[in-house]
Parts: sequence; structure tokens; C-alpha cells
Amino acid sequence: HEKFEQVSPSNPTGRSDLPGVDVFVSTADPEKEPPLVTANTILSIMAANYPVEKLSAYISDDGGAILTFEAMAEAIRFAEVWVPFCRKHDIEPRNPDSYFNLKTDPTKNKKRPDFVKDRRWIKREYDEFKVRINGLPETIRKRCDMYNSREAIKEKSLAKEKNGGTLPPDFQVEKATWMADGTHWPGTWLNPIADHSKGDHAGILQVMSKFPEPDPVMGQPDEKRLDFTGIDIRIPMFSYVSREKRPGFDHNKKAGAMNGMVRASAILSNGPFILNLDCDHYIYNSMAIKEGMCFMMDRGGDRICYIQFPQRFEGIDPSDRYANHNTVFFDGSMRALDGLQGPVYVGTGCMFRRYALYGFHPPRANEYTGVFGQNKSAADTIPGKPALSGEDDAQPLNVHPDLDLPRKFGNSTMFNESIAVAEYQGRPLADHMSVKNGRPPGALLIPRQPLDAQMVAEAVAVISCWYEDNTDWGDKVGWIYGSVTEDVVTGYRMHNRGWRSVYCVTKRDAFRGTAPINLTDRLHQVLRWATGSVEIFYSKNNPLFATRRLKFLQRIAYLNVGFYPFTSIFLVVYCFLPALSLFSGQFIVQGLNVAFLLYLFVITITLCCMSLLEVKWSGIGLEEWWRNEQFWVIGGTSAHLVAVIQGLLKVVAGIEISFTLTTKSASEDENDIYADLYLVKWTSLFIMPLTIIIVTLLAVVIGISRQIYSVIPQWTQLFGGLFFAFWVLCHMYPFAKGLMGRRGRVPTIIYVWAGLLAICISLLWVTLNPPGDQPGDAVVL
Repeated sequence: HEKFEQVSPSNPTGRSDLPGVDVFVSTADPEKEPPLVTANTILSIMAANYPVEKLSAYISDDGGAILTFEAMAEAIRFAEVWVPFCRKHDIEPRNPDSYFNLKTDPTKNKKRPDFVKDRRWIKREYDEFKVRINGLPETIRKRCDMYNSREAIKEKSLAKEKNGGTLPPDFQVEKATWMADGTHWPGTWLNPIADHSKGDHAGILQVMSKFPEPDPVMGQPDEKRLDFTGIDIRIPMFSYVSREKRPGFDHNKKAGAMNGMVRASAILSNGPFILNLDCDHYIYNSMAIKEGMCFMMDRGGDRICYIQFPQRFEGIDPSDRYANHNTVFFDGSMRALDGLQGPVYVGTGCMFRRYALYGFHPPRANEYTGVFGQNKSAADTIPGKPALSGEDDAQPLNVHPDLDLPRKFGNSTMFNESIAVAEYQGRPLADHMSVKNGRPPGALLIPRQPLDAQMVAEAVAVISCWYEDNTDWGDKVGWIYGSVTEDVVTGYRMHNRGWRSVYCVTKRDAFRGTAPINLTDRLHQVLRWATGSVEIFYSKNNPLFATRRLKFLQRIAYLNVGFYPFTSIFLVVYCFLPALSLFSGQFIVQGLNVAFLLYLFVITITLCCMSLLEVKWSGIGLEEWWRNEQFWVIGGTSAHLVAVIQGLLKVVAGIEISFTLTTKSASEDENDIYADLYLVKWTSLFIMPLTIIIVTLLAVVIGISRQIYSVIPQWTQLFGGLFFAFWVLCHMYPFAKGLMGRRGRVPTIIYVWAGLLAICISLLWVTLNPPGDQPGDAVVL
């Protein structure tokens, strides 16, 4: 990045010529997504190693909670000392909670003599910051009680004056939620009422940290604080956003919140690139944004719609019982997709080109024709100019819907004018004759204009609940609506227009987050993903209907995304086959002849070789691969099967699917960080895997008993059935272990379910196959 910041004839001041980046963080419920976790994520963003004047951060609070608002205000105050401290001592990671919990020596590679003193001081400040965050609920409650008591006294006196000195029998005082400045909180109140509830509140936008000065502002010695002499003490711009919600409007969940942030940020900062993070995913590598920008600013980078970073997780149990690291996907499948048209968008840790999010086509797009897409040619330019107003010009009849140019962005003139600016500023630097569609050096050196009241008012207007009416938002523009996995659909639409994406694997993890280690939460997470895939399969986003701009193998990859939950039907059948074999006394095939054994041997060796090649190529450990195989069977027989049923119900009966937010809070047991792993929470998703385990165990007992008491035992068939039965049980082992809890205590409902299944299967088997009917069975006279 030296060429973007070094002094040159086109850059005499040495300011950064890098494009701006807007970082989005989304949250919805402070009870399930603790404000302290979110605050640490924000602090890691504010301290990122990127030009301060080019970096802007936004948080979308879809619940409109005052707790989140005040926690963010505390975080910004702490950022004023945390960010310069990180710059002074080159701290990694820049999430304070993760940094202070490192098990390594904090003084390693630190050369400044005042590091130990500075670290001790900042640690004390962070501890006080945590105490303030943890005490916010009580502080807010006490403040509201005090203000409500004063208001109640005033209201009572006014009511008595109007009612002749007596209090009306129906007199009531609303218990409002108050801000620190003594005004009503415009979002969700602690005691919700009309206009102040989660689904019914005004839009809120608060710029908590304004745009920094264009040139560095150096700190000064301070005996009460740290010595920041020669250290840039500026912090990036930060805004709190909570879009307006009203009854009767479809707010489109997270996708709608992200689109609201896209519009608000376009008015305020208009960074040509957008990095989106979940509230529990923080920047682990402070250089991550610059590393992603290398691809965007490279030759041909103007054709890249997004940079997807791998998801890495902390707080996972050492054995990774439920394959939370998902290394086969992130280190195998995603790397492979990077060699095609690019990886799929997986929800967090992704840097977007704003212009691509707006639904426009890439420059120099290609089309792929032929049975296998082997013929590559330049794509035709779609007629018609991209309208930046509400005009609805006619499109050619033979154009695929995804290739229609977006035309309805809403009635905000400021937003419409920002589109062309974002497209220009996102171009690579035209410092070489081979760079196409570039911008001249020094084009981004002009300081940003300061925010004014008109801009803030316009930003509030574009997050209103009516703004998207009669527009292309959610259809062609922004995050796409209509699916619980809006991330995959949004990425698919970009690829379908001819854009390509890049998978950026950094030497030091770019981002880290948390994942549910509890079996119930993990299965519900998988259920949401699988249900979204089924929705894609039954929607117009099915890759079978894709444009010719989507590569053949990329189309196959997206087909797999939509079809993989349906494999659960075959998987369930396969899991029951060994039990059926043991129940019936007949092997899975009629006879173990040489041809069958040779076929089985070749198939097995082929699959093993493929798996070993994947493991070797992607660097995945064998244990990680085996955990992934185990959870594929567990998830396939539970969440994937239910997802197929829910998807069919939605298509056939129109039954909408709703999901609860995944809890991101840590366990309350401070002595055991893996306490959630042993928590057993019953869910209907347990029924099918539990049935498979119980039926298989019963079949093993019946199969062995039959051969022991049989006149002519057939041990060959028994051993064949037992081998496959135990193979199924091996895959189900993590599930069984999860049901037993911490000390192997099986919940009562498991015994009840096992007893009912045993009785039903026994009665059914006796009815269908009475004793003594089969030749070779012992007959008691």
C-alpha cells in the first residue's frame, strides 16, 4: 500500500489515496447478544490498521434497545484511549477482551520501556469499562424510576387540578424509558407501549464519533493518562443506527436492516467498499482490511464483487464435538470455489463493492455457452442506462431478470447522487497502461465534507419503513429478501450478473467469532441454513434458471447448495438398512459373492482416496475430517430432514418459517467455559437421530439373540449386519454423548422414548413375523 500513501507529484502531502471502507455490525437483542461482546467488536474495528479518515463504522440495532445505545456510547469513550494505545504498542488482537485473555507473554516483541506501565493502566481502564457496561441495566432502570416518579407527581397534580382536586379512577402514568439527558428514548422502552416496542418505534441515527481531521492529530504527554506523544489519537467515525419499524410493514429481518445501513452510510460516508461483521465476530488481524483491499485495487479488481474471508471461531471445545470449526467447508470447499467464479457469501467477514450491491453489472463481463460452458465470449451490454431516479424504462423482453438494470432506488436525491461517486472511488489506481477502468492517482486525497444537519436528516429518512415501497430494494438492489439465508442468495445474484468473488485466507486469521457449542443450538443453526437452501431450490434463485454469465461448475456448486438437504431422505434410509437387515435375518444384499465384494472394495478405496486427497490438499486434520463426517450424519438425519419438510410446507401450504436468534452469550459458569456443551435442551430435532440409535441397538440385540437360539446360525450375515450397524452408531456417538450431559446422565425423556419405541417395534415385529413361522427356528413343544 505504499503507492497509495507515499509522497509523489500527485500526492504532495502524503495523504492516503486508498478508498473508504464502511464497516457494518448488526445486532438485534441485547439479551441474546450481550452489549459487552458487541462493544469489543466495535473497539476492534475502531483500532483497525487502515487510514482513520477513510474508515467508518456503523452498528444496526434492530431491537432499538437503549442498553445497546448506551453501551456503544461507553465503547466510543473507551476507544479514545484504547485506539492510540494499540497504535503505540502495535497490539494484536485489538479486541481488548481477547487481548487481555491471551495465554502468551504480553511483553514479547515489545520494545518501548513504558509498555508494562501503559498496559497496566489500560487494563484497569478496561476493567472499569466492563463494570460500567455490566451495570448499565441497573443504571438505566434506576434512572427511569427516578424520572418516572417525578413525572408521576406532576401528572397527578395536573389530573387533580383538572378533576376538582380528586384523582380520576382511571388515572395511569406511562412508565417511559429515559435517556441520560432527561429525554424520552425514541426506541423500545423497558415497558413497551405503542410507538415504543420492538416492532413499532421511530428511526434513530446518532453519530457518536464524527469524521476525524484529514491530517494526523498527535497526542501529548498526560500524567493522568498515557503518554501519546507522536501517536495519532484520531478515531474513525461511528454511528448508531436503528431503522424505523411500524406494524403492518414487512421489515425483512436482517436483510432489511443491512439495506437500511447501506442507504444511511451512503448519505454519511459513502465508502465504496462495505465490510459486514456479526456482533460476535471481531477483527483479529488489524491488517485484514488492507489485505482484502489488495484484491480490489489489483488489475482486474474492478470485476470483483466481494472478498470472503474464512470464519474462525473461539470458545470451541477441544474435541470440536459438533464440527463447529467446519474446516472441511472453509478450508476445502471454499478454496476450491475460489478457482471457479469465487466462493459463496456466507454471512460475515465479507468485504463488498458497494456498486455491485446496487445491482449493476461488472465491466467486461463474460458469457459461457455450450453444454459444459466451454465456450467463453464477451457478454453483450444490456441496453438502457442505469437510472438513478424512480423512472421505469422498458427492458428488452429477452433479458434475464437478474440482468435488468436497477432503476428504483427511492426518492432520495442525495442517495442517488452518491451511486456514481461510489463507483468511481472504488476503481483501481490507473498507474499502469494495463489497468482498465481505473482512476487517476490522487483522486481520493480531497478531505470529506463535514456532516451537517441536512445530511443526518436525510440519513434518517432513508431508514424509514416506507422508503423501500415501490423500489428495487431487496429484489435487485442490496441484500435480497425472501430467504432465511439472505447471504447465499445475495452472493448468487452477483455471480449471476457476471461478477466474481475472491477467497482471502490470511496468514493470521482475519476475523474470529463465537459459535454455539450446545447440541440444540447447533442443530437449530444448521436447520436455518438448510431451510434457506430448500427455499433457494424452490425459488427463482435456483441455479437451473441462471444466466449464461454463471460458469458451468459454479452453477453446479450452487445447485449443490440448494439440493444438499434432500440427501437427508436417502441418508435416513441408509441408516435404517443395517437395523432392517438384523431384524429380518437377511443381509443387505442377497449374497456375498465375489463380484459384490469387489465392487464394494473399489467404491470404498475410491472414496477413501478422495477423502485423503482433500485432507492433504486443504491441510485438514484427519480428526477434523472425521468430526465433520459424524456431524454430517447427525445434521442430515435431523435438521436437514426437518428443513425439507418445512420447505415443502412453505411451498405447498404457504406456511411461513420463523427462527429464533442464536444466543451469543457466554456460559454463566465462569469456572467452566464449556459448560454449554453439557447442557441438554430437548428439541424435536432429536427424534429421528434418537430413533435411529434405539432401533439399531434393538436390532443388534435381536440379531445376536436370533443366531444364538437358532438351530442353524448364519454368522456371516450377522457379522455383516453388525459391521454396518456399528458404523452407523459410530457416526451417532457425538449425538449420544451430547444427550448424556456432563456426567453421562441420560434425561428421563430418553428412557420414555426408548421404551415406547422398543414396545412398538417388538409388537410390530411379532405381528408381521410370528415366532416359529420361519424354517430353522427352534420350536418348543
